[in-house]
Amino acid sequence: MTTRTPFCLALCSVALLSACSTMPPPNSQLTQARSDLMTAQNDARTNWLASTELQQAIDALKTANAAWEQQESPEQINHLAYLSHQRVAIVRETVALRSAEQVAGTAGSTRSSIQLQARTQEADSAQRKAELAQRDTQTAQQGTEKARAATTEAQRQTDLAQAQNRELQERLRELNARPSPEGIVLTLGDVLFDTDKTQLKPAGLRLVRQLATALNDYPMHNARIKGFTDSTGTEAHNLTLSGQRAEAVRAGLLGEGIASNRVTTRGYGESNPVAGNDSADGRQLNRRVEIVLFDGRNLDSQR
Repeated sequence: MTTRTPFCLALCSVALLSACSTMPPPNSQLTQARSDLMTAQNDARTNWLASTELQQAIDALKTANAAWEQQESPEQINHLAYLSHQRVAIVRETVALRSAEQVAGTAGSTRSSIQLQARTQEADSAQRKAELAQRDTQTAQQGTEKARAATTEAQRQTDLAQAQNRELQERLRELNARPSPEGIVLTLGDVLFDTDKTQLKPAGLRLVRQLATALNDYPMHNARIKGFTDSTGTEAHNLTLSGQRAEAVRAGLLGEGIASNRVTTRGYGESNPVAGNDSADGRQLNRRVEIVLFDGRNLDSQR
């Protein structure tokens, strides 16, 4: 009962999920495999004569159910359903074999006949197990081929993204674009804003238009805009000011047709200075906007 009850509940869950419009259509071979396993479980002898084989059949059906729920190809689902069916057949044959062995131990007059039947059933079961082992090997080989193909495609995408990054960096060379672990970084200083202002200056607008043109030509790239200030003024004021300046650059990009979901902003205030705030030159360097351009297909770069 400890093996049977949880799997019965699992079958009920599958039946409920089948009623949802989002689930794939029923698969006749998988339905038959579920029925075969339920029949085997209903045999009271199964749990104490073939518990190991029963668990293997349950695991095989779980794998087939998972493939069906994930809407894998009908060929793959049918293949896994077949393996489940074979596992159930081994359960039945094991129960019959061990039942016959028990009878043979108590009925001497029919022992030879029963032993012959048991050997036949044992041979059939061994043949099935050999076939299953061969099928498992084929499945493993197919999985290896899929993994190899996925790796090749991932490498192709990586090479393509790297090539586009180099092209984009070269295109933005005059803006002092440089590579970084996050992506391509542009650092724009006082050309964007007047002192303590958040409205883009004409020179800043020209830079934003130039950046928007590049983003339109590279639609897989997104932008992360970071605002920074020097330490003049209160920390709260600087944090607000840096955020508003980053938003002003974002608004400029959106005004040039860049989709809103491609541009994010954050103000850092006076944190992360690149020079000392004890000199005018240092403060000027700290008043900046950094724009990080990254390939939107690379989720790691968005963290």
